[in-house]
Amino acid sequence: MIQDAALWASLPVPALLLDIHDQIIEINPAAESFLNISAKALTDKSFWDKVMIDAPLEGAFGRARDGRTPLFVNDVDVGSGERPPMQCNIQFTPHQGREDVMIVMISPREIASRMTKSHNTGKAAKSAIGMAEMLAHEIKNPLAGITGAAQLLAMGLSQEDQELTDLIVEESRRIVKLLEQVEQFGNLRPPMLKSVNIHDVLDRARKSAAVGFGAHMLFIEDYDPSLPHVLADSDQLQQVFLNLLKNASEAAKDAGQIRLHTFYDPSLRVRRPDGTQGRLPLQVEIIDDGPGLPPEIANDVFEPFISGRENGTGLGLALVSKLIGDAGGWISVDSVPGRTAFRVSLPLAPQTAGEL
Repeated sequence: MIQDAALWASLPVPALLLDIHDQIIEINPAAESFLNISAKALTDKSFWDKVMIDAPLEGAFGRARDGRTPLFVNDVDVGSGERPPMQCNIQFTPHQGREDVMIVMISPREIASRMTKSHNTGKAAKSAIGMAEMLAHEIKNPLAGITGAAQLLAMGLSQEDQELTDLIVEESRRIVKLLEQVEQFGNLRPPMLKSVNIHDVLDRARKSAAVGFGAHMLFIEDYDPSLPHVLADSDQLQQVFLNLLKNASEAAKDAGQIRLHTFYDPSLRVRRPDGTQGRLPLQVEIIDDGPGLPPEIANDVFEPFISGRENGTGLGLALVSKLIGDAGGWISVDSVPGRTAFRVSLPLAPQTAGEL
């Protein structure tokens, strides 16, 4: 039996244990779901009888078992009598704690092209976004297998060797987070614009930050209570403010202040792509007292993969800029040591815009 049942059950990819006769002795919930067969119906059954693989692998698997070496097979169709085949990658790995047991991990590819979605972007831009999203999706699948394999290997290792498998898991998860941010750029869903109370959105973001990544910060509310509603997507706007608050919190490593300032500025206008001018009178500033942006990136901070932090992805502010731009708003930054202010400018909701 698996020593750590909770870890085995939480593996994100289908996984099975085979004995020396290639019979299934353990199956995790992900594998039950993938094969559409219960663990009871699979236990003590031949792996090759229950799992249909469109490739002659038994000979190669036998050599891998005899040599106690891993075997990796990519792009093969895998299915069962209860579900149609799906293109997958498969890993066969010796169990480090039991010489007669092999681990099988199946990583479904599930390629889904998102490059055919209709959108008002140009064909080249749409293709680039779709390609980036598809690549991120494809890289995440083998990473899940690598993470799962490292977790299983750790079960039979010494504490010193477990530090290495922990490093594999930690770095794999960090890459997955980066890929998830890349995938967000492929979300071509237009914003659902409606009348929004900006202070409600700010309060939700502040409360979330204060109990999480910003627990070490002092938040100061400097609101203009008379502000009218804005035209925005509430969920996307909260994501913007959370990203900006996280950026400000990480700038102050120990403690600091973040001021949330709202005010009305009727003079700000922007030129739209169609040549017309639009008013963006409602202003939100998120101001921190950290060290400021490095001068060498200050002018490019909203570009993808530009980051002033070690191990930073450089995608958080790029996503913020994209979401604000899609909603017809504008974002800018003014930074000197001791004061960095991100300013979001937004249009008014139609009913309030007509009253002014």
